[in-house]
Amino acid sequence: MPAETTRSGEDTYEGGLRKVARVVLLDPQDRILLLHGHEPDDPADDWWFTPGGGLEGTETREEAALRELAEETGITDVELGPVLWRRRCSFPFAGRRWDQDEWYYLARTTQTVTAALGLTELERRSVAGARWWTCRELTLAHETVYPTRLAELLHTLLDEGPPARPLTLDTEIV
Repeated sequence: MPAETTRSGEDTYEGGLRKVARVVLLDPQDRILLLHGHEPDDPADDWWFTPGGGLEGTETREEAALRELAEETGITDVELGPVLWRRRCSFPFAGRRWDQDEWYYLARTTQTVTAALGLTELERRSVAGARWWTCRELTLAHETVYPTRLAELLHTLLDEGPPARPLTLDTEIV
């Protein structure tokens, strides 16, 4: 799973965990936008993930979610909704281990054209593009997707709406 370095170089940490805001971005057809990432030196080691990244300085998670979405996709016409899920994860990427506390925000948009114009140097070397996925496509996919239960979570979200309070997902250690 990719980890983003911030423009200021000062990610916000709490309790040793990098604070991250991610976006579950849905279009009018209820497709979800995922980014295609890979290890910078090994494009064959790849996966799909939601837009998002680390908080910078004193910004809120909501501010980080909107900033990261704009930088990674060019999409700024969004309606940011509630926090759907929270997850702790730990994974190797670009020669180091990343330990993160991720909050996943629901967002809706009618803007479906993407343009990743604000990527960091590391992101330019490790993000190969973006794609809108239907829930069915995600369910049938053989690719690696993070969080690992995303297809099931999306199905529940589309059937039942956002949870009354954020769900805590299982910790993922890769």
